[in-house]
Amino acid sequence: MDVGDDISSGKAVWSFSGKMTESFVEHISRSVPFYAEGHELICHLSDYFVGPQSTVYELGCSTGELLAKLAAHNDHKPDVRFVGIDVEEDMIAQAGKTCADRSNIELHCADILDFGYQKADLVVAYYTLQFVPERARQQLIDTIYESLNWGGAFLLFEKVGAADARFQDIMSGLYRDFKRRNGYTAEQILNKETSLKGVLKPFSSQGNQDLLRRAGFVDLMTVMKYVCFEGFLAIK
Repeated sequence: MDVGDDISSGKAVWSFSGKMTESFVEHISRSVPFYAEGHELICHLSDYFVGPQSTVYELGCSTGELLAKLAAHNDHKPDVRFVGIDVEEDMIAQAGKTCADRSNIELHCADILDFGYQKADLVVAYYTLQFVPERARQQLIDTIYESLNWGGAFLLFEKVGAADARFQDIMSGLYRDFKRRNGYTAEQILNKETSLKGVLKPFSSQGNQDLLRRAGFVDLMTVMKYVCFEGFLAIK
């Protein structure tokens, strides 16, 4: 099935491997509202948490675009360590090219559920948690909370579900309109939704906040919101 940007997928089998890496940035930039602006916001938010000798993790770093931007934004701070983790070998290979000129970036092809995290001042999950099995999300956020230094931050950006059916209908309609304005056909939009069945499983805003609070986060707020896309800042 054609989902646009020279990407094909089957029913309920969306994958981030293979040829996806070649079109990933273009595809997600056209599919996620304010995708680049979210990167910029995260870089500016990092000013409040990243200091000399900090460790920063990005979970699900894909092509390394955000990781490279974070490293460049904090280039004036000595001995900052940036660590990108992704389970897809093809994505890590592409990230290696994107981050090739940054000696303080480490890339690991690994499962974020099993990774051995060290103490960090900032952890970023940019539209990643929604692809983690629901049963494992609390465990992952618990681990993130424990890995953060006191005063450190977790930036969680997610596609979110609505509180009830009427609002969900409105949000879904607005999102499809957004995709049509970006040049996707109705068939491509439907094909993408079909391919993501059982793969992308968004929680509601409240559901994500509940995960964060159960992990121990008390101080949290929404830092970005557009229809069914939301960014949360949680501070330990």
